[in-house]
Amino acid sequence: MPVSERTRRALKDFDLTEYEVKAYIGLVESGPMPASQLSTTAAIPYSKIYEILGNLERKGWVEIEQGRPSRYFPKPPRTALDSSRVRMENTLKSSQTDALSELQPIYEKKGVQERPDIWIVRGQNNILDRIRETLGRTRKELLVAMPIVPESVISMATPLLSLMISRGIKVSLMVPSVTGKDVIKRLKGLAEVRVREQMFGGGMISDSSEIIILLGEEPEKGLTLAISSDHEGLVKFGKIYFEFLWENSKPV
Repeated sequence: MPVSERTRRALKDFDLTEYEVKAYIGLVESGPMPASQLSTTAAIPYSKIYEILGNLERKGWVEIEQGRPSRYFPKPPRTALDSSRVRMENTLKSSQTDALSELQPIYEKKGVQERPDIWIVRGQNNILDRIRETLGRTRKELLVAMPIVPESVISMATPLLSLMISRGIKVSLMVPSVTGKDVIKRLKGLAEVRVREQMFGGGMISDSSEIIILLGEEPEKGLTLAISSDHEGLVKFGKIYFEFLWENSKPV
């Protein structure tokens, strides 16, 4: 069975060129062979085949067996992909460090961070992504009020909340009293939980510096609209409102 175009595109995401993809797949499909034979098998110009194989060897995708002629062996796909992924991650981390070391001081010097932003977030997937990002940035305290408790949010947040608890982050979670007992049982293992008879609106506040306000939810579409902000005044107001509701809620 020929290798699909989808797999070929995936290999390019690991920093392989078109010819490098053809060469590696040719070796995987046909087994070890000399460069001249691979040139014919993979339809790669002979003038380029040694350069391509050299690149693949350097990138950790093939090995060479010296001889007359030398033969080229494909490394196991799992090994090649893992080593490439690690190399790319290390490169990105190094690049991130280099970029931040120069750009962040300029950003802070210009005072750009003093301009608070408010984002309108539409669609459940985008809202869940923003929630996930906010949870990932939380370091000390997370306040959450959920007038409804969508399964999509619980499934996404459970592993992150477990990690936060293990790191000593305080999580306070407020839900309506009509929430099912099985859901509350799941949540109690992740946070301090309280219930209220009535809740108008919901959202979360992270470290007194970020707020997400959930504005819309539909049975078929799930979460539909939210506001995300680091505006100091809005975050402060949201926290005061949360604390008022929390003090008048029932522990479970």
